[in-house]
This record gives sequence, C-alpha cells and structure tokens, in this order.
Amino acid sequence: MSEKTVVLSFSGGLDTSICVPLLKERYGYDRVVTVAVDVGQPGDEVKMATEKGRLIADAHYTIDATEKFVQNHIFPAIKANGSYEGYPMGTSLARPLIAEETVAIAKKEGALALAHGCTGKGNDQLRFDFIFRLHGYEIIAPMREMNLTREWEIDYAGQHNIPVPVVKDKPWSIDENIWSRSIEGGLLEDPAYHPPDEIYHWTTNPRDAPDTPEKISIGFAQGVPVALNGEAMDGRSLIRKLNVIAGRHGIGRNDMVEDRILGLKARENYEHPAATVILAAHKDLERLCLTRQELAFKVGVDEKWSELAYMGLVHEPLYHALNAFIDTTQKRVNGNVDLELYKGNCRILGRSSPDAIYSDDLVSFDSTTLDQAHAIGYSVFFGLQARMIPKK
Repeated sequence: MSEKTVVLSFSGGLDTSICVPLLKERYGYDRVVTVAVDVGQPGDEVKMATEKGRLIADAHYTIDATEKFVQNHIFPAIKANGSYEGYPMGTSLARPLIAEETVAIAKKEGALALAHGCTGKGNDQLRFDFIFRLHGYEIIAPMREMNLTREWEIDYAGQHNIPVPVVKDKPWSIDENIWSRSIEGGLLEDPAYHPPDEIYHWTTNPRDAPDTPEKISIGFAQGVPVALNGEAMDGRSLIRKLNVIAGRHGIGRNDMVEDRILGLKARENYEHPAATVILAAHKDLERLCLTRQELAFKVGVDEKWSELAYMGLVHEPLYHALNAFIDTTQKRVNGNVDLELYKGNCRILGRSSPDAIYSDDLVSFDSTTLDQAHAIGYSVFFGLQARMIPKK
C-alpha cells in the first residue's frame, strides 16, 4: 500500500511547525513534506525553516522565489499604487505565490492533499485555499479545524520537542518579506496597547532618526523603479537598499485597525520603508505623465486591484483585466522623482519625465504662446446649467 503524502506550506514558525506531528497523529498521513518559500525574508529565517523542515519532516524543499515575487507581484502592485486601507500590502501579495510553489511540489511528490498553518480568523486561509482548490487539492488546516489557541500550540510544541521562536510573554506573530514586515498577536491584539519599540526591526523610531534630512532620487521605467540615486539597479537590490535608507529615517510604520476579509477588525502593525517611498514617488510621477481622465479612472481601478490582491484573488478574470489596463497606462510613466527623507516623513522635491504632459511655456504667466482671450468663450459656457437655476 502506497504511503499517504501531504505537502505542508512551511515557514518554520509555531503554527506550521506543530502541523507536522499533527498531520500524522490526528490526520493519519504517513509522509509530511514541507515547503519553505523564500520571498525575501531574512536569511536566518530561511535557514531556520530549512533546517527545521529537514529535522521534523519526511522531506523538505526550500525554494527561492524572491525574483518571481518582485517581478510578478510587487511590480504590479507599484503600478497599481497597491495599498489596502492606507498601508502598502505585503503579506497578501506573497501568499498566492507561496501557495503556487507549494502546489508545484505537491504535484512532484504525488501528494493527496495540501496543508497550511492558517487560522480560521485571518485572511491567509482564504488566499491559500483559493490557490489550492484551483488545482483540485484537498485542504487540511489544523489550526482552524481543531480551533487551536497559541497557548495550546506552544505547549504542544514543547511536548514534541519542537523548538519555536515564540515565548508566552512575547508571543508576536511576525511575517516578513522583501516588501513588508507585519507584527501581530499577543498583547498587540488589544487596540489600546502601546506597542514597544522592540517589535520594530526595519525602522528607527522617528524621534531617534538622523537630524539631517537625506535626499534621494528614484528612476522609473514603465511604472517600475529601475534606478536609485542615478544607479541602475534590479528590483530586489533597489528595494533592499531603500528599505535600509528609508528605515533609518523612521519611514514606513503603520499601527492600525484593519478590516479583514471575514469582517473581523484586527489591530495590525506594519513596517514598509521602501514600499512607502516608492509608492509615493510612483503616484507623483503618474500625475506628471497621465491625463486627467486616466488619473481619475485609475483611482477606481487601483482601489479594485488592491481589494482583489488583498483577498488573494489573483486568478479572478477582473484582476487580469485590471492589470491589462494598468500596464497600458504605465508605458508612459517614465522619469525621475526626487525626495527628501526626514524623521518618519518622505517629501517629494521634484519630478521629471520625457513623457510629461506638461509645458512650462504654455503654463507660464509670462508666455503669450496661448492667447488668454481664447478662454473667454469657454468661460461663457462654464457652469451654464447651474447658473440657469433660479436662486432661492
């Protein structure tokens, strides 16, 4: 009789670590194969997940998908000014890619089912489930099916001698990729709790940031960043370098109450220094290069794109249609944006583009290229209908 194999999307954290013995003890699987997907998290985390997977699973894979993440998910997010309820998305952008890489291993291993460590209260369960079901796999999610608490999980891990990077007095749940870092759980679940500075790793407290502003320049080609301070760079290198630069100026922190897909409100803390700066620069450059009608219409497109991306619905036909529209507009979003970074703020200093819909001659008060008298006829009809309504 062949062995029953399940493939587990694996981070090496508390939830996914205890899934390995649970899938055997409670679900009757013979083999548990773990898959860790590198989307730009710290090297020591990838190493930890790899070593732990090899230690506690029957087989383990570590896949470097950072370049795919940047090209196929972060770059589209930049073009769409991707944000959800006011913060740049990170975790939600990575989940569909992680799920797809897990599916690829499941096909290779001949697995009967796919598993993840998501709870039944968060968004990630839906993002993983959507991709897994798309490929026709049975889904196992011990956290939600067994209604587990983090306290129970920590005790269970101890009983099975599984090392976990969580202790009961500081049970932060961290998710990190090259674009964003999220911190939740534990005392942070109280919206009134003031988070300690120790939860932040990418950003300096703005009070302690340098007293001297730093000026930078970001170059864009077809809507995506391609240069930093005049130096051509690939996406991964540029984002990593800008995370350091903007982070030391305290830029890119969010502490907010967020509406999850299920309708629950949750207190979330985020760090995203590079994302904050790049999105601000991109949106500013769009105003120089796109028409008034394009900009007005794109506001709604960007909002809907962000909603679908937040939900992980990257195979929804509308998502692809929105990307097609956005990509068309981005052909003319080329140029440079200069910014100043200072004490938690990023300020646009100036912008330039070979595709600018701008003429300093036509707009100048000192130019006669446009005859101002031509505006008289336009003014006669401007607001005509409103003027025809009798005043009360």
